[in-house]
Amino acid sequence: MDRLIRETMEGRRVLLLGFGREGQSTYRVIRKVLPGQLLTIADANEAIREHELLCNDGQLAFRLGSGYLEGLAEFDLIVKSPGITLKDIPYSLAGTVITSQADLFLRRYAPRVIGVTGTKGKSTTASLVYHILDNAGKDAVLLGNIGTPAFHFLDRIREETRIVFELSSHQLEHVERSPRIAVLLNLYQEHLDAYRSFDEYQQAKMNIARFQEKGDSFIYNADDPLVAGHIRSHPWPQQLVPVTLSAPGSYHFHNRYLKGEHNLLNTFAAVAACRIAGLDDTEIAEGIDSFKGLAHRMEYVGRYHGIDFYDDSIATIPEACMAAVRAIPGVDTLLLGGFDRGVSYSGLAEFLLSSEVRTFIVTGMAGARIAEALVKSGLREKRLIRIHRFDEFLAHAVKYTAPGRVCLLSPAAASYDEFRSFEERGMRFAELARTGTP
Repeated sequence: MDRLIRETMEGRRVLLLGFGREGQSTYRVIRKVLPGQLLTIADANEAIREHELLCNDGQLAFRLGSGYLEGLAEFDLIVKSPGITLKDIPYSLAGTVITSQADLFLRRYAPRVIGVTGTKGKSTTASLVYHILDNAGKDAVLLGNIGTPAFHFLDRIREETRIVFELSSHQLEHVERSPRIAVLLNLYQEHLDAYRSFDEYQQAKMNIARFQEKGDSFIYNADDPLVAGHIRSHPWPQQLVPVTLSAPGSYHFHNRYLKGEHNLLNTFAAVAACRIAGLDDTEIAEGIDSFKGLAHRMEYVGRYHGIDFYDDSIATIPEACMAAVRAIPGVDTLLLGGFDRGVSYSGLAEFLLSSEVRTFIVTGMAGARIAEALVKSGLREKRLIRIHRFDEFLAHAVKYTAPGRVCLLSPAAASYDEFRSFEERGMRFAELARTGTP
């Protein structure tokens, strides 16, 4: 990596765009290789100038505050953090190279990487692949969108290390190399606030395999019409490995914690990846059987007030919410809404009105749009409750959920109106269920 950093950045006008966890890890690596080079850091947070990591660095310039995206074309190279969108930049960046930590990492380690992406299911699938490898005694690391920047592991990676890399659309935007084993789980409308169009989002996702070469493997969900359409539209040189729920011989791989058909397909994708990585079916089956699943993904919180509470806060799109309602028996009350990203809720409304769910509690701007779609489709015998704050849900849930049935948080929306993350929202849901007073 040192050589790549030097060849890519030495003597150039370099901008670090974003200084969160990933930006900080990128800074550390660059400074290790190029301690004397002038760097510029751009971020909306003006307090970054006083960050302890930067206190003794005299070779820094800053562009902080509300205008931090101005003048980006002045730089030769931008190392962009994934949380920043450039879709509204009012000028051309044609003369500027844009890279990212994911791009640099893949340029160095792609032959050892199992990369996993998809609108939904990528964290579960990447974690399952890592767990199977680790359970089989393989030297493996799990990094990326799962929560740990790739550069954190540079000192940990040896020649035999298997790298499982969860990749978001933001991380894939500017890559020029794809993993040797690539997994694409699905394509749904999400993050539309960060892209000029849904097609632009899809094209970013397709970078998981776009730069693969002959001898690489592309595992994809053949049941997803959008994914299948991209497969048909491009002459792929690598080995194509379709996974489908209709494939015979795969159903003996089962995990009791992973509910729903979508998780069954996630499991099949993990099986395919681990087989290509050289594991036998006994090793794979043992890993799947011992996998406990991830938090906030159809996670059973417990029985309180005579009601079973399930936390599916990760469900930030309609399709994920529908999958949870299908997978969890006895859902009587459903908590929906949050930050509005502009996705369509008409299909969700029609599905919910035909389900056994009797009570819908909606919150936030997305909740208002979901309510509008439900009313437009005809509520019939269903109950719709609008709340102003998330914490208000419990009183209504306890009042209207039948004893022994389920109150499910599966919001079909992002969390950023009241919470910093879906994890924080899920923890608040569980806390109120356990200790709250209706």
